[in-house]
Amino acid sequence: MAISKGRLKVWFDKKISEPLIQILRRGAEPKQLAFSAALGITMGVFPICGVTVLLCGVAIASLGSLCHAPTVMLANFIATPIELSLVVPFLRLGEKITGGPHFPLTSDALKKVFTGQASRDVFLSIGNALLGWLIAAPFVIVALYIMFLPCFKILVRKFSSVDSTAKTPTKERIA
Repeated sequence: MAISKGRLKVWFDKKISEPLIQILRRGAEPKQLAFSAALGITMGVFPICGVTVLLCGVAIASLGSLCHAPTVMLANFIATPIELSLVVPFLRLGEKITGGPHFPLTSDALKKVFTGQASRDVFLSIGNALLGWLIAAPFVIVALYIMFLPCFKILVRKFSSVDSTAKTPTKERIA
């Protein structure tokens, strides 16, 4: 069953473009948006599937007003398709750091995980993947922030409906 380009565009607009434009129109700061998007993507590629939303929720609760919650969640949603593709690089990075044995990725190992018959090696490989993510995450978030900041500066300027002069009081307005 092929997805038509029209249906894909409608889905993309509804799930990604329109929420992003709503976020930009509310007048958030570009630095906050860049940090929040970088945080959401970094949390979104966490190597254990199904816990990224919980991680983002904890990060939002911990950081409070330092991050923009809708942007974190949207970026987490956008990162979902690449989450699985990064499990293996995180696993290999963790193996490299620990000097552990190379874990063979076979369908049999995956079947054992799903049936609850996972061996110690499978759990060790999950730990290696987590270690790889923990080592890579600070570099990923900084690189994404550096890439996103100029983009959000342009986008906020283009889509923001809040008058930038209304945000900062001047001496003339106060007097």
